[in-house]
Amino acid sequence: MSTGQGQASSSSDHGSEAYESSHSHVPEDWYETLRNDEDDDDDNDADYVEEDEFMDVESGDVELEFVLEAEVAHGGANPGDDGEGAAMDDAEHGGTGTNGPNFLTHRQLLALLRGHDLGQVIFDDNEFIGWSSRRRRNPADPNRFPKVPSDEGRKLMESGVFGAFDPREPDRKRLARRILDRELGLGDVAKRRTNKQLMAQDMIPITRPEMIIHYDDPVCCGQFSDDGNFFYAAVKDFKVRMYDTSRPYNWKHYKTVNYPFGQWTITDASVSPDNKWLAYTSLQSNVCLAPTDPNDTGDPYTLDLGDMGIQYNTYRGAFPIFSIRFSGDGRNLVAGTGTSSIVVYDIERRQTLHHVPGHQDDVNAVCFADKLSPHILYSGSDDCTLKVWDTRSLGDGREAGAFVGHIEGLTYIDSKGDGRYILSNGKDQSMKLWDLRMAMSTARFEELDPMRAIRGHNYEYRWEDYDNNQWFRHPNDNSLVTFRGHKVQRTLIRCHFSPPGSTNSRYVYSGSYDGHVYVWNLDATLAAKINVKAVTENVRLGASRPPRRRYRTLVRDVGWHPNAPLLVASAWNGPDLNAGTATLHSFNENEIDEAEPEMGISVNEKLIETRSSGCYLVQGKGGNGEWVGVGRS
Repeated sequence: MSTGQGQASSSSDHGSEAYESSHSHVPEDWYETLRNDEDDDDDNDADYVEEDEFMDVESGDVELEFVLEAEVAHGGANPGDDGEGAAMDDAEHGGTGTNGPNFLTHRQLLALLRGHDLGQVIFDDNEFIGWSSRRRRNPADPNRFPKVPSDEGRKLMESGVFGAFDPREPDRKRLARRILDRELGLGDVAKRRTNKQLMAQDMIPITRPEMIIHYDDPVCCGQFSDDGNFFYAAVKDFKVRMYDTSRPYNWKHYKTVNYPFGQWTITDASVSPDNKWLAYTSLQSNVCLAPTDPNDTGDPYTLDLGDMGIQYNTYRGAFPIFSIRFSGDGRNLVAGTGTSSIVVYDIERRQTLHHVPGHQDDVNAVCFADKLSPHILYSGSDDCTLKVWDTRSLGDGREAGAFVGHIEGLTYIDSKGDGRYILSNGKDQSMKLWDLRMAMSTARFEELDPMRAIRGHNYEYRWEDYDNNQWFRHPNDNSLVTFRGHKVQRTLIRCHFSPPGSTNSRYVYSGSYDGHVYVWNLDATLAAKINVKAVTENVRLGASRPPRRRYRTLVRDVGWHPNAPLLVASAWNGPDLNAGTATLHSFNENEIDEAEPEMGISVNEKLIETRSSGCYLVQGKGGNGEWVGVGRS
């Protein structure tokens, strides 16, 4: 996926060589240099060399950086500055913008040191690697970030739409008192109902896991079915594991289905409204449809969304699918594609109903507004917009409305399921809450041209840290609440509304590149932070010694059980993020748990306990007072 409006695609989700070669303007040498530098950044690495130590040119990797500095004003400090000057500057210099320097290749460096002409070294064969133009910026306005707590979010909390509201500060003993009130039957019917809702809202899962499921490959996504009876984990090895979770604390693996001839990874999966079918996709136009019934052991069905028929002949052929969703009635599938389009597919007729080129860049996420209606759907794109569509009028190819506010591409969107509220995650390190009633009309969208404000922004989220000095509030932002604190890097990290059954829809939450699960109240204050990295580090199966390089964890998706106070974090693990875990976290008031099975059990993908790894779990206190430790025997 591309890093901004109108820029070429670039994402670890687009990992095929063919796709990368046609969608990236970044020199391969520079990318490998950065990756190697990132992988070896641990000071404890035996190969680590201090910057001020001498290193011979011929014996190691040496990087020369050429920087042109200019005094310019900060484009984001003033909402009226649309950044076009920066865009023209980047286009003129052919560089990567302001986020990082360019590097000479090994061949160019040796030629330079041997006295060859610098211009010929860099620009031979019409290749222009670009000069970094690192700008000295005026100090950014410290008040440009959204106010926390959010006034609009506070109003939503008090409205009752997102659960019951208790204005008092949290109290550790309050849950016990509410349980006592329930047992004694205190209060009238309304008060007892509110008390029950508040009890559910207080039960947020903690860091210490009930169970850690280990996979040999990264886990791309994992969610519970709507009834909570099964959980699926889609893994990069083109397999989807299904688990019986009808007993939330006693899982059973019952089925594994494949994606035949997949490309790079599984990109998304979706369960049908009746929980009988699972649709899952890869970087191809085929959608696999597998039954969730444990007794049905047949191969999955294949639906070709690239077969458009005669009327869509211009779009015939393969294209990558990044997002897939069932409609509310289960009859249709909607897909977001790498051709900047949205596809609506009729499952029964096996026919494409609509193929709409509705965005200017990859469509990374799609979803329906209401589970009871198949008509209103949303799409989020790398062009930084979230659009509203009515399937009854898709023929004219015009959106019904649009949301503007992200200044980098969107990675995921989720609907509350009430036809009104939408949540989105963005590469600008922000998550936003939207109200359908505040959507910008098509005419207004065309009149304002809100894309002007973000032209020239080209953050490469696959390997760059985000520079918060680049962040600014979009002048046409029509979101309700903005949530910040997490990291959206490397891949399409997902966000969700908490379920109405187990949490009364009280929270919003997201995975993060830093290995945490972030849970927010609606007023943008942090309700909980679950440290997945801490509980998976050094508990990898078969690990005989600590890793030589820095251990990393990236939480890509989080599934919250619809009826029980537990969630599952689907993560990438290891120095190269090439392994995966699914950690089960539940609510527990006490760090010491005497129940069976004991907390922290490590199992393989089929839930077989493996204590032979020599790892055991211990208790300790982190900076936030939570359990974080592991030990080794």
